[in-house]
Amino acid sequence: MEKSDIDYTLYLCTDRSCLGDRDFYEIVRNAILGGCSVVQLREKNIETREYIKIAEKVRKMTRELSVPLIINDRVDVCMAIDADGVHLGQEDMEVSMARKLLGQNKIIGCSAHNLTEAKKAFEDGADYLGVGAIFSTSTKKNTVDTSIEALQEICGKIKLPVVAIGGIKEENVHLLAQTKISGIAVVSAIMAKEDSEMAAKKLRELVGELK
Repeated sequence: MEKSDIDYTLYLCTDRSCLGDRDFYEIVRNAILGGCSVVQLREKNIETREYIKIAEKVRKMTRELSVPLIINDRVDVCMAIDADGVHLGQEDMEVSMARKLLGQNKIIGCSAHNLTEAKKAFEDGADYLGVGAIFSTSTKKNTVDTSIEALQEICGKIKLPVVAIGGIKEENVHLLAQTKISGIAVVSAIMAKEDSEMAAKKLRELVGELK
């Protein structure tokens, strides 16, 4: 899949902490079947070997279902399993350094909270932006809020796909109308739902209405 062909409409960020006794891999698979077009594997508190084992399983699944797999933060894990790319926060490795390590064919996403950060990510070679937190979220601590007006400004001035993130769910997707985002990134709006496939289908429909 060419980087220019990637569909960012419904971007799933995984979080195993909200699953209870449900099967992680089944939830991710069903979410993809429901319409998730990108999967980001996010693991914060596990050892590298375990991270790689999980990533390898998810990589096999995403290849079978033809969606890109992005690894959160960890360039080394991305390289180890030949994932499609990596997503970097403002305190992670610089985008320019990750590009040197990963080459031109890998996807590099970057979190941005304002236009200044978005411009730097663009100049450093990012392929897309994750902008937020747009709404309050319980899945990530120490978030920086980004207004919808700031989101609109970034979409209008930065020539990269923009994915809105942070507390997005069925009830508030409509508030992102007119922002010209390429898609939404969600965590609990899919991972915490009993039926991840149906949750993904509904969100996909709502984002389609925005576009």
